[in-house]
Amino acid sequence: MGCKWYDLVATNDENNSFFHLGFHHIHFTTQSLQSKIGFFKNSWYNGLENLEASHMKEKLGNLGIVIKDEKLLETALTHSSYSNEHGTENYERLEFLGDAVLQLVSSEYFYLHTSYNEGEMSKIRASYVCEEALAKYAEDLELSNYIRVGHGQEKDINHTIIADVFESLLAVIYLENGLEVVKKFILDCMVPYIEHNVKFIYDYKSLLQELVQTDKKSLEYVLLNEEGPAHKRVFTVEVRIEGLVYGRGVGNSKKEAEQNAAKDAYQKRSR
Repeated sequence: MGCKWYDLVATNDENNSFFHLGFHHIHFTTQSLQSKIGFFKNSWYNGLENLEASHMKEKLGNLGIVIKDEKLLETALTHSSYSNEHGTENYERLEFLGDAVLQLVSSEYFYLHTSYNEGEMSKIRASYVCEEALAKYAEDLELSNYIRVGHGQEKDINHTIIADVFESLLAVIYLENGLEVVKKFILDCMVPYIEHNVKFIYDYKSLLQELVQTDKKSLEYVLLNEEGPAHKRVFTVEVRIEGLVYGRGVGNSKKEAEQNAAKDAYQKRSR
């Protein structure tokens, strides 16, 4: 997409400024110059930013999914860092709904397609709805290219954000098209990995325990922090071996944070 630039000609007197831009004449006082420039700059950038939603809408359309409410889709792609800077809504409410839809669809799938007991179904389901799995499904859709974040977050669009946006996208598809359409979308993303037995979760706590027992050393997990709203708590855990910190992990449950801490420590110990 090309941009056409116009010459900007300005004359100043003591109280007023006159600008000629393209075919339009804009007259304002010197005192308002800064705010006017800011207005045009923000309008131009916002026009570019809105392209994310329309491009994502087109991509979904190619998959046979029609999104009429482009504003809702835009919200699903908006991180809180962006909404804080621009005064817009972010994806957190949609993420809450999308998570519930994902749990329902994946639970039904494993109930209908396996003979596992409750504990086994919970364990295998966790592997395909965990953060790493959702980030992989999102990667297949190139979803990270459409996420709106604030300036301070631009270089850190991590797996947590990408997974959250994927869940938010599920909520939009559900609200716009109903359960059957979002169910097909989820299973199209997830089932190929199930059929190829791709594992997104390993029991790193057990692996680390085995590694440590070989050396007959003590191991403990220490909860460092717990924050966030009730439906989306974030836990930070350290794993210590003989009192020394070997790994740190973050997760939406204490168990997940411990697994991530164990993974961090195991990868360091097994190098």
